[in-house]
Amino acid sequence: MKTRVINIDELREVYLPHRYPFIFLDKILSFTEDSAIGVKNVTINEQFFQGHFPKYPILPGVVILESLAQLSGVLGKLIFADRGKDIALIKDSFFTSLDNSKFKAQVRPGDVLTLETKYIKDKMNLWYFDCKASVDGKLACSTSMSLYMSI
Repeated sequence: MKTRVINIDELREVYLPHRYPFIFLDKILSFTEDSAIGVKNVTINEQFFQGHFPKYPILPGVVILESLAQLSGVLGKLIFADRGKDIALIKDSFFTSLDNSKFKAQVRPGDVLTLETKYIKDKMNLWYFDCKASVDGKLACSTSMSLYMSI
């Protein structure tokens, strides 16, 4: 599998079914046959900061987890394509489980959230990943997840 940057235009056109305001992946910096690194730029303009929390905005943990799920779904499609299959066959990917999710640091507006996912295995249409998110090299969140790839 070739490694290259995948920008937001390609993510929207080819890999992500999500649209505003639910795209939480801005770019994939690199990927290999079993891992991917992406980023989410955190800005004060995001709608959820109006209520989470107005005087001290913090990126909600569920947004971090969704960012990791979006990256994992894209990696799943890249792996699927690397196996010689058409990614258009994958209709969607859905969370099926989160395990051992831990939040270690706050993520705030102005931060660049670096997202990492590692493919573990797939069985039938269930795909398993280990993920982590960090800011400036400091771990913010780690989790294991599975996604159902609807084919």
